[in-house]
Amino acid sequence: MSDFMRPAARAALWRWREVLAALAVATLGLWWGLNSFGVVRWLGVVLVVAAAGLGAAGVQRARFRQDGQGPGVVSLDERRLVYMGPLTGGAMDVADLTRLDLDPAARPAHWVLTGVGGQGLAIPVNADGAEVLFDVFAALPGIRSGELLAVLERTPGSRVTVWEKRRTLLH
Repeated sequence: MSDFMRPAARAALWRWREVLAALAVATLGLWWGLNSFGVVRWLGVVLVVAAAGLGAAGVQRARFRQDGQGPGVVSLDERRLVYMGPLTGGAMDVADLTRLDLDPAARPAHWVLTGVGGQGLAIPVNADGAEVLFDVFAALPGIRSGELLAVLERTPGSRVTVWEKRRTLLH
């Protein structure tokens, strides 16, 4: 069965999986909304609205997701981000993150995470499991997902600070 589809087509479908699932849910909701009556009709309307929200989130995730063929593996366990690469690696608590940069000069491009003590963690954007970084980055206070995706897609010429933690001043 795995020979049925080309690997590139399978990878494209897998990249856009949330959007395809939202389209399926929206189709079911439209069917119920247009061809039913009573409670089922309203359930169809609710499904269409929910599918629109899920589809919008899926588009953002698909834009963030890379091919996953880069060096190393990224994992997230209880808000501790771990990167295990062939030459480098490290771990950082998400709560300790103070700055997020994109370094396109590295090959492949890297997310550079800076912690409270100044320690850094460089993670290739196409590392295996790097899609979990979208959830980590989206949870950062004050970050805008649209700006994050725009920086990733345009790949600037030099290192760009995407997010920096606000310092609270006592006076």
